[in-house]
Amino acid sequence: MIAIIDYGAGNLFSVKNALDFLGYESVVSGDKTGLERADRLILPGVGAFPDAMEKLETAGLTDVILSEAGKKPLLGICLGMQLLFEWGFEFEKTKGLGLIDGQVDRIRAPGLKIPHMGWSDVKRAADCPLSEGIREGDRLYFVHSYKAETDMENISLYTEYGDLIPGLVFRGNVFGCQFHPEKSGKTGLRILENFCKL
Repeated sequence: MIAIIDYGAGNLFSVKNALDFLGYESVVSGDKTGLERADRLILPGVGAFPDAMEKLETAGLTDVILSEAGKKPLLGICLGMQLLFEWGFEFEKTKGLGLIDGQVDRIRAPGLKIPHMGWSDVKRAADCPLSEGIREGDRLYFVHSYKAETDMENISLYTEYGDLIPGLVFRGNVFGCQFHPEKSGKTGLRILENFCKL
């Protein structure tokens, strides 16, 4: 069973619909016991970093995410990926979950429109289980104004938009997609399926 974490800041049902399409059982839940019983966790997210962290804290889910991330695979999507890092600098410095070393700051792309929105080619850096079968030049769908800043050893896929944009990050059994795999066609579904098979 895959639990999609409901804390009031996520694109929950588009992710669930993608998992249903792939044939994997999933549930949307903000219940601690439900998250503990799940085999895998997905942390979606839409909005601003400080608001999302406050919602996680208010829902009492921060501790259970930190505890369960050491026991089972966890995938953060879009803002959910950004929350995996130590710090965010959207509006104000905000402490993140700290599951992956690094921080999240505004994209620096002089002359280019922000947010970075649309389909972008990805390049491979380090191999990880979720990038299996993904090729250089495959396209994924991004919508964001902030990006992760982390060591290259934590980056499996990246794109370039006036700046290096980490697309798929990982550390141990914690993974994060800056792009939306559920909106990225066959390539995105392949990444979701790779996660479901862990």
